[in-house]
Amino acid sequence: MSYVFPPAPVTSVPVQGSHDRFPVHRIYCVGRNYEEHAKEMGFTGREPPFFFLKPADALVVVDAGSTGHLPYPSLTGNLHHEIELVVAIGKGGSHIAASDAPKHIFGYAVGLDMTRRDLQNDMKKQGRPWCIGKAFEHSAPIGPITPVDQASEIERAAIWLQVNGTDRQRSQVSRLIWNIAETIEHLSAAWELQPGDLIYTGTPEGVGAVVRGDTLEGGIDGLGTLRLHVV
Repeated sequence: MSYVFPPAPVTSVPVQGSHDRFPVHRIYCVGRNYEEHAKEMGFTGREPPFFFLKPADALVVVDAGSTGHLPYPSLTGNLHHEIELVVAIGKGGSHIAASDAPKHIFGYAVGLDMTRRDLQNDMKKQGRPWCIGKAFEHSAPIGPITPVDQASEIERAAIWLQVNGTDRQRSQVSRLIWNIAETIEHLSAAWELQPGDLIYTGTPEGVGAVVRGDTLEGGIDGLGTLRLHVV
C-alpha cells in the first residue's frame, strides 16, 4: 500500500518496568470531576459526567526522571494547569458495568490537561464547543504508565501539583465525584472503548495560570512525578 505522504508515527507512552510502549488510540477527558474544582469553576453538585476529547498527538510524553518541554501555545494569555490521574485502557468494550471496569484497565499515569482558559471561557459564553481551549498541540503532557499490578491504593492516592516549587493543587483521588469504575461505565455507554484509549479523569481545585519560564512538577502516590518546563 502506498500513501500520498508518509503517515504520522504511532503516538505511544513508555511503560514502567518494560521496554514495550503503550500505543495511544484516543484521549478522553472528564470535565469537573472534583467537587471543589467544580465550585471554583462556578458549579456545584454531582452533575452527570460529561466528556471531551483531545487528539492523540496532543500528548507531551515525558520519560521517568526527565523534564519535558511544554511550548506556550498561541492565541492565549491565560494557560492553565490541571493535574490529573490518567487511566490507560488495555481491553476495549462498550456498555461496561462499573463492577467489570477494573478488568479493562492496563495501568495508570500522571497527566496534565493544559487549558487555554480564556478561549474556553469565550466558547462557553457563545455556546460553542471547547476544542480551541482544550484540544490544541502539547495540551496533554503525560508520564510513564504504571501497569495496574504495580499500582496499589490508587483510589486513595494523593494527587498534587507545584509551580516553581509552590503548591497549587493538592487533593486525593478518593475525592473524584465519579470514581474510575463509574467513569468507565458512563464513558463506554457513549463510545466503544478500545485498547490504547487514555482517560484523563478530572482535576482537583487550585487550577491557575502558568507563563514561560515556569517549572511544573506534579505527582500521584505510587505513580511517580511529571516535570515540565514552560518554554
